[in-house]
Amino acid sequence: MLIEFSVANFRSLRGRQTFSLMKAVGGELVDTNTFKALASNEFDLLRSAAIYGPNAGGKSNFLRALGTMKTIVLGSAATLKPGDELPVTPFRLSRATRDAPSEFEVTFIVNQVRYQYGFSASRDRIHGEWLLAFPRGRRQRWIERTWDENSQSYEWVLGSNLVGEKQLWQKSTRDNALFLSTAVQLNSEQLQPIYDWFNNVLRMANVTGWSPEFSASLCEKNEKEQVMSFLRAADLNIDDIVVERKPFDPKSLPDDMPVHLRTVLETELKGKQLVDIKTLHRSGDGEMVPFDFKDESDGTQKLFAFAGPWIDSLANGYVLFIDELHDNLHPSLVKFLVNLFHSNVTNTKNAQLIFTTHETSILNQGVFRRDQIWFCDKNEDQATALYPLTDFSPRKGRENLELAYLSGRYGALPYVRSLEEGD
Repeated sequence: MLIEFSVANFRSLRGRQTFSLMKAVGGELVDTNTFKALASNEFDLLRSAAIYGPNAGGKSNFLRALGTMKTIVLGSAATLKPGDELPVTPFRLSRATRDAPSEFEVTFIVNQVRYQYGFSASRDRIHGEWLLAFPRGRRQRWIERTWDENSQSYEWVLGSNLVGEKQLWQKSTRDNALFLSTAVQLNSEQLQPIYDWFNNVLRMANVTGWSPEFSASLCEKNEKEQVMSFLRAADLNIDDIVVERKPFDPKSLPDDMPVHLRTVLETELKGKQLVDIKTLHRSGDGEMVPFDFKDESDGTQKLFAFAGPWIDSLANGYVLFIDELHDNLHPSLVKFLVNLFHSNVTNTKNAQLIFTTHETSILNQGVFRRDQIWFCDKNEDQATALYPLTDFSPRKGRENLELAYLSGRYGALPYVRSLEEGD
């Protein structure tokens, strides 16, 4: 369960920007759009949030920041070698930030324990790393690591509540690796759930969504009926799905494909099984007619690709981040996907959905609480600002959020000029 994510000095995000899924004041849609996150009822969290803003406003950079944090947690100790660069890019439009580290921090809940974990990093090293744990609500500092420029060394504080081979883990942690990741690689059972949250629970998808293969794999198992129920509910008029796996045949490649590309594909796909998906539609006389999956509309292909991850996320309580959810989808289908997360029937594990979109038809108080709407926009310094709708105190149940947004009340709109206007 995600509570909060903060980022600073990453791409267009200059100053510290904080995104929160904490429920704010207001009793609207409490039974469907919010949930109690701990047995102690200490935290009320939101099941979804939508982020609006103009093209180039920084929405994708915000999602990319969390994706970068995940990449570094999972890969800094496992895949990077000494001297390899970390995948961070600071805000480049200021001399003060160009050579400064990027900073990432996330607060989340695993197994009824709240954690606050973060680090700062430049391309060549980790500059700081910290981990706070709150078992039974009591604050414990497990990790504190700080780079000292004067001594060119790290200062370490490893709390007494952190158990295991701490000195070995510290000694084994490279400059370009996280202590958390290194300790898990060296069998820290206590830190494993934190690493697993990044690896298993946090799910990221860009504008292209997912490959259809995961949904297809569910159709080969007992979950096929769940996929079909998903497609029927979305009114796609698909009556059945047939999935076959066939060995790769080089003869299936187009004759006019460039030789170098053909060589690469033949090498990559040699000996592999390729998925062939057929959709079946019932004709007027009752005949089931097969169609190649690629002949379906872009929206149908995308929604089928969404089916598997959506079902999987709802079944396991994952945290799902998606860039431009609306792409190639009708507004009604976007609302359908969001409402699956707001339903107590389909979202029994309190999965969370965070997405960017330009689709304003769902920007209304019948779908979202006011604290579920966020905006991304750039200021005069070309730095991204992330802020919630609640900053504007819209009237509960009365204000037309879509109209107010499109009229410019909340900002985060593109400034479009005529070609004749020039500069």
